[in-house]
Amino acid sequence: MKNTVRVILYLLALIILLFLFRHRLESGILGFLSVLITLSVMFIGFVIFLENRHPTQTITWLVVLGSFPLVGFIFYLLFGRNYRKERMFRKKYFLDKQAFLTVEGEADPRSEEKQRLMGEHQGKLFNLAQKLGNSPISFDTETKVLTNGDETFSHILTELKRAKHHIHLEYYIIRHDQIGQEIKNILIEKALQGVKIRFMYDAVGSWQLSKAYIGELKKAGVETVLFGPVRLPFLNNKFNFRNHRKIIVIDGNIGFVGGLNIGDEYLGRNPGFGFWRDTHLMLKGEAVRTLQLIFLQDWYYMTNHSFLTAEYLSPQIKRETHGGVQLIAGGPDNEWSVIKNIFFSMISSARKSVWIASPYFIPDEDIFSAIKIAALSGIDVRLLVPNRPDKRIVFHASRSYFPELLEAGVKVYQYERGFMHSKIVIVDGELASIGTSNMDMRSFHLNFEVNAFLFRTKSTEKLVAEYLKDLEYSIQLDLKTFQERHFGYRLLESTARLLSPLL
Repeated sequence: MKNTVRVILYLLALIILLFLFRHRLESGILGFLSVLITLSVMFIGFVIFLENRHPTQTITWLVVLGSFPLVGFIFYLLFGRNYRKERMFRKKYFLDKQAFLTVEGEADPRSEEKQRLMGEHQGKLFNLAQKLGNSPISFDTETKVLTNGDETFSHILTELKRAKHHIHLEYYIIRHDQIGQEIKNILIEKALQGVKIRFMYDAVGSWQLSKAYIGELKKAGVETVLFGPVRLPFLNNKFNFRNHRKIIVIDGNIGFVGGLNIGDEYLGRNPGFGFWRDTHLMLKGEAVRTLQLIFLQDWYYMTNHSFLTAEYLSPQIKRETHGGVQLIAGGPDNEWSVIKNIFFSMISSARKSVWIASPYFIPDEDIFSAIKIAALSGIDVRLLVPNRPDKRIVFHASRSYFPELLEAGVKVYQYERGFMHSKIVIVDGELASIGTSNMDMRSFHLNFEVNAFLFRTKSTEKLVAEYLKDLEYSIQLDLKTFQERHFGYRLLESTARLLSPLL
């Protein structure tokens, strides 16, 4: 079937080229360009139709291409070519799965004990997560919630200075500012002491990072890797698939994951944003091995160098029950949209409450329906979002979902103190997710993400307490008042909503 489609596309392309050559001889350059754009849009529309995407995505692309041919054509070149996703990342998916099964093992020697600790209700969720994400749940991992930039970077800097064997870092955004300089200086110092350091950063998220910054690291012996380099954006079909993960692993025993990139704005030093509300997580113990494995497989994908050895995958483990911890990697390489489906299961299984915090709220139809049905069922559903935008199109698209949520009984809060960047889901006060994944389609389907799922940990209790505290700095939206907002805003939100499958 795929070969047949490919032949049809080649024939269509040949017909278009022949037609364009003939038309170029008969008309001027403007006529030629007009026909070129028209035929290109028709060709792309046909390709999208054959890809069997979700109907919403298909219709959205066809409407955009039909209404704004030139803009739609450029958008498609940048963001729309998902048809090669499976082929591009299929190898990574199988290599990662094999590595996880080899290191973590298919059978869990304490599965009966874990089922007893979790009960049947939540046990099913973590079994789903293990099946989709290939990583087990650990009850021998200590976690600590780090609130905002000051606490997060204080712990990160302290632990980096204590490193003895290796430091692994993987970030979406790294800036050459004050905090970026502090981290760079520590990495250089540790590298000169003989500590092995591997440093991975995303090509798009860190596009402003100076060559001098990387050059100083390399000179000191730090290994650096650029994830997903983009040399010709309009011709590079990997441009749309970014590494949004934020990972630090130190000596295989301590890990960090969460919402904060490396930049001064995450410490509230950018006057344009002001106070920056965010959440990170520090881990010690068994689950650090999973976080390490995620990093090592990303490194292997970009370098073809594997380090799946005991010196990197043998964390110090204290047999103390701290509650359940499970690290899950999501990305375009996973055929099951793993983090999205775990979120769906969490929301659908809620008995009392679902509390969500996300700076970018653009759910797909499955998640949107699950949230509304939970609220209609009498579940206490709350959504916390920022009151000020950092990405205006996304901000307005998010607000277009609010009327339906409010009508279903969802309590929507807008954070007023500064910019809210935490990415949290809490269910029934005992199950929580914290990590890099937003509640949006880009995180669900396009970005490489990593989340920690917590069950009855002290960190879960702290996330609940902090969520309630955040509501004190927020205003709750009223359906009637929100519906009376200016028509111009409603028009802007509807337009942005139309683009939501593309964001």
